[in-house]
Amino acid sequence: MHGGSMAGMGWLWLVGIVVLALVVWAAMRVAADGGKSRNGSGVSESPEQVLKGRFARGEIDEEEYRSRVTALRDEP
Repeated sequence: MHGGSMAGMGWLWLVGIVVLALVVWAAMRVAADGGKSRNGSGVSESPEQVLKGRFARGEIDEEEYRSRVTALRDEP
């Protein structure tokens, strides 16, 4: 009665699952990145920006921050 028109339907669910899995994988990659390596414009942070962030989060004190900024600026 259907004349073979449903012959390809058996694989359609598999294609849908693969597409869904790829979407979930891509979303997890974006979420895992969390903006750590990029600042939103697609450009990596400069070393001074990284230091500013570490200082702001309290990971380094003012003395260490200033000495590292000075060292970065003195490099050729």
